[in-house]
Amino acid sequence: MTFRGRRVWLWRWRRNPLRRRSDALEAWVVLAVWAVTVAGGVLTGWAATHSVERGLAEERAQWHPVVALVTQDAPKGGAAGAQRVWAKVRWTGEDGSSHAGQARVAAGSPTGTAVTVWTDRAGALVTQPATESQAQVRAAMVGVLAGAGAAAVPFVGGRILRERLERRRMAQWDESWARFGPMWGRMTG
Repeated sequence: MTFRGRRVWLWRWRRNPLRRRSDALEAWVVLAVWAVTVAGGVLTGWAATHSVERGLAEERAQWHPVVALVTQDAPKGGAAGAQRVWAKVRWTGEDGSSHAGQARVAAGSPTGTAVTVWTDRAGALVTQPATESQAQVRAAMVGVLAGAGAAAVPFVGGRILRERLERRRMAQWDESWARFGPMWGRMTG
């Protein structure tokens, strides 16, 4: 049966003749680890979220749709009934230069079919940029993962340090017991 007495908060900082230096050190380690874990996780997650949001907003601003033409008949859908296949396309960039590449088009599209592709400022093919709501979800997910990863480092380090302190404390108890334990069996007086 366990003792269910009144819980004493901050007991490691209170004056007590039984408090050892290792208890006080462990209390400061716990405090420091939790402060660094929370602050580091929150700040890293916040920074990662804003960085991803900013990057995706730049993509939305710089990438634009262009009409391209299929240059050779697209393959028919395979046995699995593919809806979209890769085909060669050609488009004209903003500067009037001609570009060619491969894009996903409807299966069986004939030569000359117009398709919409996305390009960057240099006229290279890119994927369709994330919408604002998709960008917010992606940024939030990256922020949570980055924050959790950053918080895990000091947390694990603190656990390792506390484990070492615990081993050291147990060694001290063993040493003390070896010194004073035999005295308990003696009769006084």
